[in-house]
Amino acid sequence: MSSGLFQYTRVWIPDPDEVWRSAEIIKDYKDGDSILHLKLEDETTTEYPIGPKHNQLPFLRNPDILVGENDLTALSYLHEPAVLHNLKVRFLESNHIYTYCGIVLVAINPYEQLHIYGEEVINAYSGQNMGDMDPHIFAVAEEAYKQMARDEKNQSIIVSGESGAGKTVSAKYAMRFFATVGGSANDTNVEEKVLASSPIMEAIGNAKTTRNDNSSRFGKYIQIGFDRRYHIIGANMRTYLLEKSRVVFQAEDERNYHIFYQLCASSSLPEFKDLALTSAEDFTFTSLGENIFIEGVNDAKDFKKTREAFMLLGVKESHQMSIFKIIASILHLGNVEICSERDGESCRISRDDPHLQHFSDLLGIELEQMEHWLCHRKLVTSTETYVKNMSRAQASNARDALAKHIYAHLFDWIVEHINKALHTSTKQHSFIGVLDIYGFETFEINSFEQFCINYANEKLQQQFNSHVFKLEQEEYMKEQIPWTLIDFYDNQPCIDLIEAKLGILDLLDEECKVPKGTDQNWAQKLYDRHTSSEHFQKPRMSNRSFIVIHFADKVEYQCDGFLEKNRDTVYEEQINILKASKFQLVADLFQDGKDVAAPPSSSKASRIKVRAAIPAPKAPNREHRKTVGHQFRSSLHLLMETLNATTPHYVRCIKPNDCKEAFSFDSRRAVQQLRACGVLETIRISAAGYPSRWTYPDFFNRYRVLMKKTDLAIGDKKLVCKKLLETLIKDPDKFQFGKTKIFFRAGQVAYLEKLRADKFRSACIKIQKTVRGWLQRIRYCKILKSAITLQRYGRGFLARRYAEHLRLTRAALICQKQYRMVHVRREYLRVRKAVVTIQAFTRGMFIRRLYFQFLLHHKATIIQKAVRGWLVRKKFMRARDAAIVIQCAYRRLHAKRELKQLKIEARSVEHFRKLNTGMENKIVQLQRKMDDQSKEYKNQNEQMVVVNKTLNTEVNKLNKELEVLRSRQGSGNELTSLREEVENLKAELEEAHVQRKRLEEEHSSEKHELEQRVKELERENSLLKEQKEEMNQRILSQSKNQELSVSQKEALLQTELNEERQRYQNLLKEFTRLEQRYDNLQEEFQPGHRRIPSNQSSLGSDSNYTSISMSEVGDTEDSIQQVEEMGLEKAAMDISLFMKLQKRVRELEQERKRLQTNLEKMEDLTMRKGVESKSSTSEGDSNVDYNILKRQELESENKKLKNDLNELRKAVADRASEGNSSNELQESYSLLLGQLKAANEELEVRKEEVLVLRTQIVSNSKQTETSNHIVSSRYVSAWTKNKKPVDNEEALQADHELRELLEAQLQSQTRQYSDELEALHTQIELLRNDLEKKQEQLSQIVALSPEDKVEFSVQLEITRLTNENLVSVGQKHHPVEKCSCLGNTSVFPLVTASQTMQPSRSRGELTRQVTVQRKEKDFEGMLEYHKDDEALLVKNLITDMKPNAVSATVPCLPAYILFMCIRHADYINDDQKVHSLLTATINAIKKVLKRNNNDFEMTSFWLANTSRLLHCLKQYSGDEAFMTQNTPKQNEHCLKNFDLAEYRQVLSDLSIQIYQQLIKVAEAIMQPMIVSAMLESDSIPSLAAVKPMGYRNRSSSMDCESGGPGSYTLEVLIRQLGQFYSIMGDHGLDPEIGQQVIRQLFYSINAVTLNNLLLRKDVCSWSTGMQLRYNISQMEEWLRGRNQHRQETVDTMLPIIQAAQLLQVKKKTSQDAEAICSLCTALSSPQIVKILNLYTPLNEFEERVTVSFIRDIQNRLPGHVNDSKQLLADTKHTFPVLFPYTPSQLSLETLHIPASLSLDFLNRV
Repeated sequence: MSSGLFQYTRVWIPDPDEVWRSAEIIKDYKDGDSILHLKLEDETTTEYPIGPKHNQLPFLRNPDILVGENDLTALSYLHEPAVLHNLKVRFLESNHIYTYCGIVLVAINPYEQLHIYGEEVINAYSGQNMGDMDPHIFAVAEEAYKQMARDEKNQSIIVSGESGAGKTVSAKYAMRFFATVGGSANDTNVEEKVLASSPIMEAIGNAKTTRNDNSSRFGKYIQIGFDRRYHIIGANMRTYLLEKSRVVFQAEDERNYHIFYQLCASSSLPEFKDLALTSAEDFTFTSLGENIFIEGVNDAKDFKKTREAFMLLGVKESHQMSIFKIIASILHLGNVEICSERDGESCRISRDDPHLQHFSDLLGIELEQMEHWLCHRKLVTSTETYVKNMSRAQASNARDALAKHIYAHLFDWIVEHINKALHTSTKQHSFIGVLDIYGFETFEINSFEQFCINYANEKLQQQFNSHVFKLEQEEYMKEQIPWTLIDFYDNQPCIDLIEAKLGILDLLDEECKVPKGTDQNWAQKLYDRHTSSEHFQKPRMSNRSFIVIHFADKVEYQCDGFLEKNRDTVYEEQINILKASKFQLVADLFQDGKDVAAPPSSSKASRIKVRAAIPAPKAPNREHRKTVGHQFRSSLHLLMETLNATTPHYVRCIKPNDCKEAFSFDSRRAVQQLRACGVLETIRISAAGYPSRWTYPDFFNRYRVLMKKTDLAIGDKKLVCKKLLETLIKDPDKFQFGKTKIFFRAGQVAYLEKLRADKFRSACIKIQKTVRGWLQRIRYCKILKSAITLQRYGRGFLARRYAEHLRLTRAALICQKQYRMVHVRREYLRVRKAVVTIQAFTRGMFIRRLYFQFLLHHKATIIQKAVRGWLVRKKFMRARDAAIVIQCAYRRLHAKRELKQLKIEARSVEHFRKLNTGMENKIVQLQRKMDDQSKEYKNQNEQMVVVNKTLNTEVNKLNKELEVLRSRQGSGNELTSLREEVENLKAELEEAHVQRKRLEEEHSSEKHELEQRVKELERENSLLKEQKEEMNQRILSQSKNQELSVSQKEALLQTELNEERQRYQNLLKEFTRLEQRYDNLQEEFQPGHRRIPSNQSSLGSDSNYTSISMSEVGDTEDSIQQVEEMGLEKAAMDISLFMKLQKRVRELEQERKRLQTNLEKMEDLTMRKGVESKSSTSEGDSNVDYNILKRQELESENKKLKNDLNELRKAVADRASEGNSSNELQESYSLLLGQLKAANEELEVRKEEVLVLRTQIVSNSKQTETSNHIVSSRYVSAWTKNKKPVDNEEALQADHELRELLEAQLQSQTRQYSDELEALHTQIELLRNDLEKKQEQLSQIVALSPEDKVEFSVQLEITRLTNENLVSVGQKHHPVEKCSCLGNTSVFPLVTASQTMQPSRSRGELTRQVTVQRKEKDFEGMLEYHKDDEALLVKNLITDMKPNAVSATVPCLPAYILFMCIRHADYINDDQKVHSLLTATINAIKKVLKRNNNDFEMTSFWLANTSRLLHCLKQYSGDEAFMTQNTPKQNEHCLKNFDLAEYRQVLSDLSIQIYQQLIKVAEAIMQPMIVSAMLESDSIPSLAAVKPMGYRNRSSSMDCESGGPGSYTLEVLIRQLGQFYSIMGDHGLDPEIGQQVIRQLFYSINAVTLNNLLLRKDVCSWSTGMQLRYNISQMEEWLRGRNQHRQETVDTMLPIIQAAQLLQVKKKTSQDAEAICSLCTALSSPQIVKILNLYTPLNEFEERVTVSFIRDIQNRLPGHVNDSKQLLADTKHTFPVLFPYTPSQLSLETLHIPASLSLDFLNRV
């Protein structure tokens, strides 16, 4: 360190008042000097002695740029004065109460209410990394919540500190954060209950002390439980060491627990008259502190909050009154007057004592017994029992002990019931614990309570040290740098002194067991046992105290009262009286079982069993009672086990002063607490290793000024950093190179900062030198010009005098000139030649150099091209591999499904039967093949025998001929030839034998193979049969097991059924309320024609439970069966089913009447037209027959499916209804069943009538077609019988007509057959799909419980069958339509008959009769559709519509089509059609938006179409206000019959909802981009500087290497805005609406950026202001480029613009303060002050904002323009949207509908 003690070096020296004081060295220090010459801050000099015995070398001070850091570990010099100074500067100058110290959050109590805990601050910290934002308790809570979700490990937040340091408030805000971020998923409001426990615990456990007005006098550990989705599901609380002595004694200026004063303040309430309470001054237990009030606290209001909290936690009014009675009884007990008798050894209580009377009445006990045992006690010996009088002092102590005991038991009871209220039956996945425990305490007189508190802090400090040491070790191992053991303080010896065998607590418990044990005897045992311990000392001047050397300080404990407090003695007789109380609550408080029972844990998954920390002491059996010390030690061990099983997070609360003054800092008190809470130990452990850590890029950017130009040319930044450090720091132990960071010893960063500052200083000097030289040169030039002017006049005079002399010498000069001219010319020519030569070589050199540069650039380009190509190919290969993997996964999934289906089929009996059938066929075929081959073999044998016989005969014949020849001729030649011939014949014979053998062998081998194959097939067949039998057995066993399991699971299913019913009823109530609200809104917005269509669509239903809609009711028999199987309760829920069935019956009655009318018309038409109307072709007959057959097949199939469904229902219902008989709602069920059966009978009658009418219609159509066929045949026969000669033209014409007729008939038949074939294929596909759906539904039903099976299967089957019924019923129109089509295509002149019959053949619902198609010029801009096609219209145009499907057409095409359909409904005056279409459209749009709630394109598309539909309804409404810009043709298209003003209001509201959803989606997309693009990305390169990092930045929970989210640049954000703008423009959204969207998005960017700027110290700098101004200018340029630059849009960015300007303006003088106040009109006063406090210079040449300047600003701000007190901007604010009327110039008659929309059923009108 001596090498750094040069002149001007600043150091820290000890100071008795301020602990540490800053000084500056005025003379270099050399090794061995005994004095250090210093200059203090007040300019006084001093000499600081240095020596090994006196003072060590002073600590060095950090550079000013590091002062005020968020993290203390970012300081270069880590020591106590640096930590204290940094905290002081942040607290006093910047008003920052939170500071990181490694893993610890240091929180200083400001003693002032700060507005930094609102919900907007919680939202700002939620989801952020811990090092990205300013230190805050919310950042620690977010880190714990994030680690719990990421690592799936339980977390703990340990909050400790002195009384008055703010522990309770910090714990409360941490729980508030969890309640806000992890709110409950359901409506149980668990988070509100968790927060509601705080007022209760503060009331019964907090009190005013000299140090704190709301001091927690107990420790508590709250576990907040979360489910798998990390929502709060419950909580549990454990308490530690309640200060019971405060109930009966308070020091001066202190109070008892708040609940006593709250109850006294509310004693005037009528319900508290029985408590007999008055002012707190009238009671002894509340007036000992002589001050019953707290400034700024209203006890009556706090009591009201306490009662509300009790109600929220479910504590009944009766229990609350019992609690208040017990509390009031304690006050009355304290006022009981005990009088001493004359002998002094006995005492008495007056029977007329009113307080004793009130005490007995409130607790419900016997007055005489309590009066007796308050003054007497019972002594029990081995033989007798004595009753002994007590003195007045003993009786008073016994009374106080009883009061403490009652309060302690009441406290435990309240905690237990709070835990019950916060307990949940849901399985806990993880938890976060918040430990609010007392810090290290030392007073002038320290007793048993301080001893236990300090013992707990010793244990917590040990756990803290080990955790810090572990994190340091993990960091070093992660970076792979050498790990050296760091020595840290281990307080295990001190813990062993307290809790080990024969330790202080053991000796205390042992002395308590001694009958006459005293505190002095116990102290003597401590002296004898532990004097040799280094952590135990005996005071010199006392024999009744001892000293323990804790990790924080020495503490002297007074032994007086230790034994009594440890025993916690309460007399048994008094407890027995309380047990006999007539009030149940009082009796339950003191039952023996309560001492043993522990509250249930809220976590089943936790390995730590949660129970009460301090069980209530057992009164009856003193020998078996555990002492207070033993209980505290056990609960502390349990707490440590819990903490060790979790990931801890530490919050150390510091009390800045003892006077409770706001923002006042006492350095001595702060240092004392820093030493006690372990912050300095963290600093020491960190400083012992490598405290300063830099990433390689940050180090490179920071210290690049120290590098050489050659080093900067190297591409590897890591190598450049290594070279630089090896050059600058010679000692290799001062730094280490990790994988991603550089580690420095303490002080090295300061040394590098000094070198950097020196470099900048030399550069500044050089710049100053150059500038000063330039200024001097300018001055010199001015002086030179003046001197030249003076010289010019003087020299003129001399020149003129000299001119005369020159004229005289002119002649001589002329002669000299000629000679010199020749000489100079020669010299010039020589120099010119040399210059030209030099220029030539120089230019060549430069050209060659330029050529080489171009050549290198070309080579680099080639290399880049190759590398980029390789990278692209690599990317393509990776994408292709990923696609292959996805395809493989999908194919595997598909194969699994097919395998599953095959397995299901394989297990079926039919499958085995098919397999066996195949096997039998194969065996038969093989047998036949064997028979054929055997026959062939026999035939071959017979042939071979015949061949042999013939050959033998030939041989014999030849032998005979040979002998004849031999006898005739003896010639040798003939003999030879004959012999050769014989040999040839023999060879042929042998060859034939060989061939025969070969054939025999082949036949035998083939026969053997066939036999083997037959055996294998038989074996396989037998195996399959065995498998079949085994499968049947397995199926039977499974069915038996299922039947057995039903009875075993009956109880469990019944329980689940009850719970599900309860949940369903709750949901049903909510659904009923929402349905009623929907009906009310519908009535409110329903148009003037309030007629409701009979088949109104139910698209708007969003219920989660299945219900039977009107479109699904097709068969009443199925409905009755459904009611029977659904059960009584569910039938009661679907009581509207009967009404729907009745409505369906009425519809069938109307349909019957309509068909009857059509039948009568057709009969009249047939009678009138006769034979002339029978000229149609035979095509209609085939179509009618085909439709009849098809309908009959469908009906038979439908009946078969009904029978199957009934059998399935019966089987499932029989299994589900076993043991579940119920008699509820029997009468209503019988009535409902009767009504449904009657409706069934009526429906059957109507169906029979409909079938009769159908039959008549079909028969009439057949007769018509037959007559047509007769007419046609007669006409042809008459033409053929005409025998008159005809000319060629007539013959050709007749032949041509006949050919056309035949071609038309042939084409029609071809089309008919192709249609039939296509219909059959479609039917097969439908049946196949239906079969697959049945199998899926059956598998789902098998997996469900019996109750769910009934409901699920019945609902699905009824839906399917009723849909099929409706389809079959709807097909009655098809034959008539096809007949109409065939009639129009007939070649015979029957136009009149066709036109007459056409109205009866058209659809019944169309009122306009069209006989001749209109020309295009007559198109009126309307679209006609059938009522039945409404659902298809909505489906194709809205539900299944994709924005890209109409991207190439007119914008907002769906809106125009819908309006044209509405126009036609208005044209035909069909109000039901208008109402139905508009309702279906609105509901469908809502569904589409709900399904695509995160799709910006879809939301923008429907916003444009909805607004356009709204404009069309206005434009064509007929209102003159909307017709001013219409063309005459558009005015003709206005609506004629209906006023849709109310629907316009509905569409306007829908447009607003879509707009809000659009804004929400866009903001969600931009949210992760804004901060990175606006504040973090380097839009201006090399402008941002880097500062040293702290622990939070270098080891954040979201490490960059772990794949955190990538950073976004400004270009990405602007590109996203451009994408939004282009999408809205492509969809035809009104420009005014687009401007409002852009304005809202710019406001969101402003709010998010400003909030992050206000919560981050690292971005509040001059360079960030420059970056912000540049980014904002780019965004404004984007607005100008798209003609969106509006003043209201720019005004939304005004706050961030002014914040950027505030970061860049001067901040020194009062004029600057005035300029800032006039400049920042859009910023609030807290925002301006916050930015000034956060402003951080990044270089030493920048100056900090002084405290006086900030105070000057604060004094000027009260009259500020923006007087809002809000710190953060409201990110949820939305500007009101306005939809201006924008008429369309498009003519509806010119609109073209593309075929891709599948809207062929729409007719242009």
